[in-house]
Amino acid sequence: MELSERLQTILGNVHSASKMELLEALKSLNIQIEELKPFLKKERNKPYYRKLLYKNETLELLVMNWSELDCVPHDHGKSHGWIQVINGVSENTVYEVKENQLPSELFTEIKEKGRSFFAPKGGVHKMGDFKGTNLVTLHLYS
Repeated sequence: MELSERLQTILGNVHSASKMELLEALKSLNIQIEELKPFLKKERNKPYYRKLLYKNETLELLVMNWSELDCVPHDHGKSHGWIQVINGVSENTVYEVKENQLPSELFTEIKEKGRSFFAPKGGVHKMGDFKGTNLVTLHLYS
C-alpha cells in the first residue's frame, strides 16, 4: 500500500487520539526513510525542516529532518503526541517549569532509529540531531 493510502486508512480511523491510540497508529504506519526522502529538505540556518504529511480534525503527522542546530525549549500547547526516530539519533532534553521561574533541565535522553517518545500536553522539551547523524523524525500530535 502506498504511503498516502496508509496515512488515510490508518490515521483516518483514529478517533479518540489518546496516548495509546496515537502510538499504535504511528507504529502501524511502519514508515521507512525511503518513503520520506521526497519530503526532506536540508536547512542550514534553522534547526529543522518540516513537512505536513497528514492532517484532519483530530490529529496531524509531520516529518522533520534536522540540521546541526538544536531547537529552543518549547511545549506543544494543548496537544500531545509521539515522536518517532526514523533515521539517525535524537537528543531530547526535558524541562521542569515552575510558576514564575525559568525552566530547569530535568534529564536528557538519546533515542536511536526505531525508538519513540511521548510529548505530553504542557511538557517542555528541546531536541536535536545527536552528533550529526542525519536525524529524521515523525511527529504525530493530537
